[in-house]
Amino acid sequence: MTVIGLGYVGMPLAKEAVAAGLRVVGLDVDPTKVDALNAGQSYIDDLTDADLEHMLANGFSATLDEAVLARSNTIVICVPTPLDDDHRPDLSAVEGATKTVARNLNKGTLVVLESTTWPGTTDELARPLLESSGLKAGEDFHLAFSPERIDPGNPKFGLRNTPKVVGGYTLTCRDRATAFYGQFIEQVVPVSGTREAEMAKLLENTYRHVNIALVNEMAIFCDELGIDLWEAIEAAATKPFGFHKFLPGPGVGGHCIPVDPSYLSYTVRKLGYPFRFVELAQEINERMPSYVVARVQRLLNRHKKPVNGAKVVMLGVTYKPDIADERETPALPVARALLELGAELSFADPYVKEWAVDGTPVPREEDLAEAVINADVTLLLQQHAAFDLDMVEAKAKLVLDTRGVLAEGERVERL
Repeated sequence: MTVIGLGYVGMPLAKEAVAAGLRVVGLDVDPTKVDALNAGQSYIDDLTDADLEHMLANGFSATLDEAVLARSNTIVICVPTPLDDDHRPDLSAVEGATKTVARNLNKGTLVVLESTTWPGTTDELARPLLESSGLKAGEDFHLAFSPERIDPGNPKFGLRNTPKVVGGYTLTCRDRATAFYGQFIEQVVPVSGTREAEMAKLLENTYRHVNIALVNEMAIFCDELGIDLWEAIEAAATKPFGFHKFLPGPGVGGHCIPVDPSYLSYTVRKLGYPFRFVELAQEINERMPSYVVARVQRLLNRHKKPVNGAKVVMLGVTYKPDIADERETPALPVARALLELGAELSFADPYVKEWAVDGTPVPREEDLAEAVINADVTLLLQQHAAFDLDMVEAKAKLVLDTRGVLAEGERVERL
């Protein structure tokens, strides 16, 4: 089999397939990634160098040569699906990968798209491109969609024990894809078609997006009402049914939450009306970085200090705790706004060695204690386990805690 796209989705898939005894080749357009993988150097949080060495010893290899596709009985497309500058779906990587497959497609091959996209993409975009090969989907080759459910850094659920949704262009396509994934995933969940599988992924992330926006908006007005929302959330979470806990924060990050709901909104807008829940949630969540900066301003102002010239140290610039993934991190717009206000910015993050805002390097603090002692404000954006939060609470002059993990006091405010 060949996995196209050797990132956070493709490499965990390749790892589990190799562990199940499949012969796996990884195809990518980035020579840096290919060279690193073949040298046994992982750049993925959930794939250690030891994992990669085991994969290489069991036949895995990475390549830039699309000719490997012609020798593959299964091809899985795991390329990025970002938004363009106008927040519209950018499927250029999917189109490019699918055209590459079409050039090398043989009869009997299973082609699966895992990249998150709008409902209808597999049938309306991928299928015609693949059929340009002269082969017909459902007859000459098998076509399916199976949304990725990778959660980087999750210690409990990985690819193997996370149920896998599979939808086929035909029932035969679905059965072929189900059998393929069943070789290395504990539970495969077949659905009636590719659109249902595509929608399942968007529903999952839109659900999270909307509920995060709800608590983010509540955080704003609860602060003004003098209500401890964090305590209220924990109290509500004691209900054993009908409630799922979501927490406020400085914004949403990663590939899924900031991006995927826009694919669904785009689809609905093609019908002639807006998806108001998603667009409102987007508006609220995108507002949070500026709200965090306003809270920093207010905190400094209470102590008779301007933001201009203030030393601000940002703790954690990744989008999730305990990983190195910076995709769509809310730390970026927060830092951008603080720099525009004249703050002297630095950051501390055990997973990020170098960090820049729009090309401007931000100094990295090596000694956390020294950093918080010297800073006018410590801005906790990500609660990495490596951070000594007791020390931060005890030694920082002022702290804005956007994750609700510190005790509020004279010098500590929570979002």
